[in-house]
Amino acid sequence: MDNLTKEQRCLCMSHIKSRNTKVELNFRKYVWGKGFKGYKINSKIIGKPDLYFSKKKIAVFIDGCFWHKCPICFVKPKTKNKYWDVKINNNILRDKKINMELNNKGISVIRFWEHELKKDINKCYITFRKAYEKQ
Repeated sequence: MDNLTKEQRCLCMSHIKSRNTKVELNFRKYVWGKGFKGYKINSKIIGKPDLYFSKKKIAVFIDGCFWHKCPICFVKPKTKNKYWDVKINNNILRDKKINMELNNKGISVIRFWEHELKKDINKCYITFRKAYEKQ
């Protein structure tokens, strides 16, 4: 059972950021500090990647462990299971569709889990750099 009223829960959920999260900002600063500039953060391409390098055709997504059902970190909510199952499974299906559509357009997709960036941002950067240099 939820401890909050419907109005309180709605207010809490409305404060969850979907853009410019702390993890995204940290990765952007890290990449910028390593000399990778020229990316877009509000690109018009499908999926709205967190970083898009148009010249290299690389889209970088930073997926929240809860919202995208990380196989390591995801903890299923204890209430409203049907709602959350549908919501999160739709997110996963949308991610797969976006990956396929971008790949069909010749755009490389890199996805990082939120916990990967928190644990070892340099390892994620190396993965990104290798893809960047490959293009």
